[in-house]
Amino acid sequence: MLIQHVFIINRAGSLIYDWDGKVDSTGVEKTFSYPLDIVLDIIDQKVTVVFGERDGIGLRYTVSAINGIPVQACKVIFGGVEKMVLDIIQEEASYPLSIRFQAPTITTNEKIILSSTFHSLYTIAAQLSPVLKSSGIEILTTNHFKLYCYQSTTGVKFVVVGSLSLSSGVDGLLRRIYELYADFALKNPFYSIDMPIRCQRFDDAIRCLIERQDKFSMLTV
Repeated sequence: MLIQHVFIINRAGSLIYDWDGKVDSTGVEKTFSYPLDIVLDIIDQKVTVVFGERDGIGLRYTVSAINGIPVQACKVIFGGVEKMVLDIIQEEASYPLSIRFQAPTITTNEKIILSSTFHSLYTIAAQLSPVLKSSGIEILTTNHFKLYCYQSTTGVKFVVVGSLSLSSGVDGLLRRIYELYADFALKNPFYSIDMPIRCQRFDDAIRCLIERQDKFSMLTV
């Protein structure tokens, strides 16, 4: 998907909602011959790519399956025996080897930290800008992704993170997310302002909106 994450950050800089487009990702699967030209290591109990980006496999991607068999805690059933993934890839007899890689995911704690950090950077950027009444950070472009932000008049920030090819219709998307927030959160008598949003209908509406935006973006690329 072109859109990878959606974040809603309250006025104090706390994360009150997030949508992750990578949860349902099938990842990248490739068949390799010996020796493997990608360097792997164990990070946070996951077999992780640390060097050798290629064919859509990037740094921090993790091994999720070997020959179609899911990896569990750095181990996989290989030839009827449970083995360490790193041991398998070092053995020439294991090849050819089909390896499925999963894109890196952000933990809940990391999302909270990133939201607070972005809130601070946004405030600093708005104050340091030479433009009077600056709107702060609206677009942030890196080598791997683009970040778009829209701040409502009440100070709530709506953030979309997507691939580098994401460009058209993002402003409209951010405002539509704001409208959904107003409909499903602010108009809900049981919702407390600035608290986390827990509403299945809001989740479904965001998912449908993102899917439509993805189709529109692919048609206009």
